[in-house]
Amino acid sequence: MTRYIFITGGVVSSLGKGIASAALGALLQARGYKVRLRKLDPYLNVDPGTMSPRQHGEVFVTDDGAETDLDLGHYERFTGVSARQDDNITTGRIYSTIIERERRGDYLGATIQVIPHVTNEIKEFVLSDAGEGVDFVLCEIGGTVGDIEGLPFFEAIRQLGQELGSERACFIHLTLLPYIPAAGEMKTKPTQHSVKELRSIGIQPQILLCRCDRPIPETEKGKIASFCNVRLASVIEARDVGHIYDVPAAYHAEGLDREVLWHFRMEDAPKPDLARWDGIAHTVHNPDGEVCIGLVGKYTDVPDAYKSVAEALVHGGLANNVRVNVKLINSEEFDDDHKPLDILEGVDGIILPGGFGARGARGKMRAARFARERKVPCFGICYGMQLAVVEAARNLAGIEMAATSEFGPTDEPVVGLMSEWTKDNQKVTRDATTDMGGTMRLGAYPARLREGSRVAEIYGSNDISERHRHRYEVNVGYVERLEAAGMTFSGMSPDGLLPEIIELENHPWFIGVQYHPELKSRPFEPHPLFASFIGAAVTQSRLV
Repeated sequence: MTRYIFITGGVVSSLGKGIASAALGALLQARGYKVRLRKLDPYLNVDPGTMSPRQHGEVFVTDDGAETDLDLGHYERFTGVSARQDDNITTGRIYSTIIERERRGDYLGATIQVIPHVTNEIKEFVLSDAGEGVDFVLCEIGGTVGDIEGLPFFEAIRQLGQELGSERACFIHLTLLPYIPAAGEMKTKPTQHSVKELRSIGIQPQILLCRCDRPIPETEKGKIASFCNVRLASVIEARDVGHIYDVPAAYHAEGLDREVLWHFRMEDAPKPDLARWDGIAHTVHNPDGEVCIGLVGKYTDVPDAYKSVAEALVHGGLANNVRVNVKLINSEEFDDDHKPLDILEGVDGIILPGGFGARGARGKMRAARFARERKVPCFGICYGMQLAVVEAARNLAGIEMAATSEFGPTDEPVVGLMSEWTKDNQKVTRDATTDMGGTMRLGAYPARLREGSRVAEIYGSNDISERHRHRYEVNVGYVERLEAAGMTFSGMSPDGLLPEIIELENHPWFIGVQYHPELKSRPFEPHPLFASFIGAAVTQSRLV
């Protein structure tokens, strides 16, 4: 029997519903249960694929090619369960589906309304196949209770609570307990009002997860329990911790998983095995040293734009038992060739993450050249790899006008849409289903690695599968000239038409990949490329 846990938020946004959901999933897993996590987003975009990173943070991509909310990255990292297309839905996608059906006449002339048509669509999504043997489905509802755009979602889960009954549905509400220094008190009123708002639409939470920066006095817990109509033991302290990977153990210590199982009358559940989380926490807080990685990107004013990259760097640190300090560097600041790159002096490694557009591209290429000439470990991802190739084409291979057609027409499209370039003076064609002409390559694609290459050694295999999110490709027609200049194309698509990985010869560690390896990295299973990159940075730190 699959049970459903609905996680809502109140008072303010950014309280950490995604981390809370992921941590609870990890705790239930640690007790031997099988979990799946889903996210319901109230915004009208069909998906976050076209949204600015400055508004929404990174776009997380699944194996099956879905562009999803970044919280699905938390879910994967904490549980190791790969997300799917049907684990994230938005208001835009729901309405698109309903309108398409209405235009086809599927509703037989009925008047289409929020209730029941929209709410039924939401319920169908929540109850859709979670996979064989799944014990718990955790559904996070984006936004904050009281937001007008979230009302259909709250109504849908209210109905599900009635239909499934308490033996199969549980509501957890995440709130804020602010401390007012002038009064010297922790205030419970925001939580009381948030729960009142939730109850006014028919949802009584069974568990309150209370974010705070200090211990909650027992008197305040009692007040919350009384006014919010929950058990005293179900008022769970969610105090700030030193690191996000401390959250599962902290929530377990406060009894979150115990209360969930009590609600479902599963008190005889196995005790959790938190050994691997304890091990991760020990490594995080007791490193053998530290390295500094310069992350050169164009959205550095919004750290969530590179959330998975930052986490994968942490995982690489765990693999090498070191702390990774990430220095966020805005590539736009040195688009001007005359501006010195002093900010890169002293870093132990440089990472060039993905992105789009010409702004800040010159700065990224200058950073790639700095890393290449100074022998600093460098890791180019997607757009970062493409710009590293353009830089090498100009300054190593002597192709002065080398460019990417993403910036506009060029006589030397070292990077471009497949429809723009040729191989051996013949137009390159692939099956129509994979022609990237005006679309994006999304999701998992295979690649074949060159025997004896550095990446083959790092992966321990010559065949890999990684997640992509890009529209432009490195032009295979330039491979020979670039290899003659010292750049090895050590990974290609199985048909040999799409360069996937480059390495620089005579360099301690310079690798660029067309895909996004950060999306598959886990704290308990660091991605091999990130583990190797941080290992190279550790070596670099000892040389400086």
